[in-house]
Amino acid sequence: MKQKYEKIFQEFTFSSGVKVKNRIMVAPMTHYSSEESGEVSERELAYYKERSGGVGTFITACAYVIKGGKGFPGQFSIDDDKFLPGLKKLAQSIQSNGTKAIIQIYHGGRQSPAQLLPDQQPVSASAVAAEREGAIVPREMTEDEIKQTIQAFGDATRRAIDAGFDGVEIHGANTYLLQQFFSPHSNRREDQWGGSLENRMKFPMAIVDSVKQAVREHAKTPFIVGYRISPEEGSNPGIQLEDTLQFVDKLADQGLDYLHVSVNHFWNGSFREEDKTESRIIKIHEKIGDRTPVVGVGSLHTPDEVVEALETGVPFIALGRELLMEPKWMDKVQAGQEDQIRKTLSRQAQEELVIPDPLWDRLVNVKGWLPVED
Repeated sequence: MKQKYEKIFQEFTFSSGVKVKNRIMVAPMTHYSSEESGEVSERELAYYKERSGGVGTFITACAYVIKGGKGFPGQFSIDDDKFLPGLKKLAQSIQSNGTKAIIQIYHGGRQSPAQLLPDQQPVSASAVAAEREGAIVPREMTEDEIKQTIQAFGDATRRAIDAGFDGVEIHGANTYLLQQFFSPHSNRREDQWGGSLENRMKFPMAIVDSVKQAVREHAKTPFIVGYRISPEEGSNPGIQLEDTLQFVDKLADQGLDYLHVSVNHFWNGSFREEDKTESRIIKIHEKIGDRTPVVGVGSLHTPDEVVEALETGVPFIALGRELLMEPKWMDKVQAGQEDQIRKTLSRQAQEELVIPDPLWDRLVNVKGWLPVED
């Protein structure tokens, strides 16, 4: 390995006490490959195992904590103890080569397709449809449903512990339910859960409390709790960077192990306020990095690009598409073979890359997501 890449392979110990062997995480990526019942499938177990070993930490695709929060076909569930056998296999498939396994827990809210839900009716903070063609108007959640959902995240955390995962990541990003409560677009409530910025923080903060309580009650060994956030949204009115800086300031006092910032490009500034050109990840790191480690992500493809990002002081980088095209990305960097890292997706490479059919079909047919070559 070249000396300049040593920063990538430095160990890190989280505040919970969990030690990871390097600074690379696999970003959570939807794969559409679980059983229709919500069970973990054999094909996805193989997909996860192929990409484990080299990376320090693997964050799974999101698992729904309650049936009314399912967001994708082929998504696995963590809403019932009957799923524990498959979840245990999933944790073990990731951990078999020394990688830490984190399961992302989530509720889709108004983004959940009606046809996937028991009552065909998405719910959200308020009865406001997303700003996209054909979006369904969700039903506003009742007080009881809010409390049930908060409890469901705690129950999901207990199942993650029982299944042997090393941690959970609370999915508060990408326009799903937790973000919907924080957003002034989707949250028009006039009770304690809406209105002011402070009130719009209450639901995600209650989720954090529920998850931490489950860890205190059930974890017998150190257990990671992370949180993923989107710093802005395009809706109007929508989340602005200043809102997020106030929110992360509060999150940083909750004893989380990390805050994962979801953006398309590590170096990009605000897309809502063009005069704010500094990287949003770096701004968040400057705000809270002395209290909570920040995970950066976004269009960092080569080890040189990853090192450049780490040199800002941001301690972790999550890679997604890079590990789809090159499962052995870390191994090749460590072996001094970084020139052999695949940067395109060959249409003939599905079997070699161990990618399940539902995910493969999307990768080769959705233009612009991956550089596909014949």
